[in-house]
Amino acid sequence: MAAVDIDMPMEPESGSQIFNLMDLEREAEVFKEEGNAFYINKDYSEAFSCYSKAIDACPKNASYYGNRAATLMMLCRFREALEDSQQAVRLDECFMKGHLREGKCHLSLGNAMAASRCFQKVLELEPGNMQAQQEHKNASSILEFERVAESGFEKRDFRKVVYCMDRALGVASACHRFKILKAECLALLGRYPEAQSVASDILRMDSTNADALYVRGLCLYYEDCIDKAVQFFVQALRMAPDHEKARLACRNAKALKAKKEEGNQAFKDCSYDAAYRLYTEALTIDPNNIKTNAKLYCNRGTAGVRLTKLDQAIEDCTSAIKLDPTYIKAYLRRAQCYTDTEQYDEAVRDYEKVYQTEKTKEHKQLLKGAQLELKKSKRKDYYKVLGVGKNATDDEIKKAYRKRALMHHPDRHSAATTEVQKEEEKKFKEVGEAFTVLSDPKKKGRYDSGHDLDDDGGYFDANNIFRAFFGGQGGGYNFESSPNAGPGNFFFQFG
Repeated sequence: MAAVDIDMPMEPESGSQIFNLMDLEREAEVFKEEGNAFYINKDYSEAFSCYSKAIDACPKNASYYGNRAATLMMLCRFREALEDSQQAVRLDECFMKGHLREGKCHLSLGNAMAASRCFQKVLELEPGNMQAQQEHKNASSILEFERVAESGFEKRDFRKVVYCMDRALGVASACHRFKILKAECLALLGRYPEAQSVASDILRMDSTNADALYVRGLCLYYEDCIDKAVQFFVQALRMAPDHEKARLACRNAKALKAKKEEGNQAFKDCSYDAAYRLYTEALTIDPNNIKTNAKLYCNRGTAGVRLTKLDQAIEDCTSAIKLDPTYIKAYLRRAQCYTDTEQYDEAVRDYEKVYQTEKTKEHKQLLKGAQLELKKSKRKDYYKVLGVGKNATDDEIKKAYRKRALMHHPDRHSAATTEVQKEEEKKFKEVGEAFTVLSDPKKKGRYDSGHDLDDDGGYFDANNIFRAFFGGQGGGYNFESSPNAGPGNFFFQFG
């Protein structure tokens, strides 16, 4: 902090001695001179002691209070300095330095309106005072920063508020109000360590500061440490029973905890509809609580899975990740939902994100499994070709082949257009290919495991597969045709 001017003793003019010759006044002057010497050497604690002794000896001297105010300002004890400055100008209304110091104290404490009045008084006493002119501009700047910050807070533009408070604190370095507003906005932006640091600094100086206690609680609340947060809110309300923000935050914290626990209990009791509803209700309590709401979205997604609301579960997990991009559990839950809905590309991306963050054996296996499913999904799905599930029995596979082979055999569509014939020929080929694989335990096992089947055989005669299945000459079906007769005699290869 820049040094503050103090009043140095002047040689008394002949015939106009300022101080009378009483012993106390002489003693006070000695203390003042000692204080000045300590002040010049930047030993402000000793200077403060000397000026205090001068005041004790001669309590009606404005300059003593002015000098002690200057010393207190250098010690950053602005509230005490303000009191001394005000006492100085009460004793001497024309004490220009007293008004200037009072204005600086008001400015440092964030009271820009009062500071402006003090600087205006200085300019009335000394119109050309450059320091007062500059400080008056500083006061006007702080008033503007306050105005913009207030508007920004109403619009929830917390970054703008932090910017304005940083600029204002560059002048009003001791203003707790500005620091608290900055800390509150840092908490609302999720910058909890910075917010806690500001609040803790204030509490070290004033452990009963209700605003700082509130901000400390707010950080804990937003970090999902709800029980500890409530303790700070309660303490803040003890210090300031009318602290509305602390009261609202305390109520929200208790309500959020209760509703979340209700939802968890309903889920444990397998009451998934009730759990889903309770998590939904909990999400409406406080949109600002990012971390807790991320957990609530993920919990609701888990309940949604049990209710077979997979698309909704994916949306909930996505909402959780948007709120907390580091939330591994939400990535894992969404990846499983993507797998269950056969969105394997998305599942692989989520598992890759998880494995990059936490390289555990379990996460590596999950990633490999998703990559295998992705690889399998890019081949022909023989189960879909036959229209059966992946757990279909041999009999179900045979029945499906019988139905689809008859449905798509080219000779059945000999009267159709060329385009239709080609399409049915393709489907018939795929049906035979699918049956060849799924009816052979070895091929089926390799197919289900994701292995390539290119080495398991070359070309297959679809008509031979058909005859073999239906027996003899196609079980009464005459599907013979020459190689040059169009559809009916063709081969296929594994894709």
